[in-house]
Amino acid sequence: MAIAFKMKKPNDKKERMYRNKKLLEAARQLPCQHCGISDGTVVAAHSNQMRDGKGRGLKADDYRIASLCFRCHSELDQGAKMSRQERLEMWEEAYR
Repeated sequence: MAIAFKMKKPNDKKERMYRNKKLLEAARQLPCQHCGISDGTVVAAHSNQMRDGKGRGLKADDYRIASLCFRCHSELDQGAKMSRQERLEMWEEAYR
């Protein structure tokens, strides 16, 4: 889904962030893009990569999301069982 948006010249980083409530709501309607489950817990999981706009106290832009269920989203964000590289690969695969 291609989304066009116009950005104004930013004064600070928060003004540069792309936000889209409809896109986040649409992500909830999809099955988990990692495990495939549709259990009512699927939400938009933002990228945790700095290159995507993630920073201390900032989420990445809304166009850098993957639909993930509660279990997969928790594993991605707090998972001690995976290395940083494994979490990156998990998110990238789900995002595609």
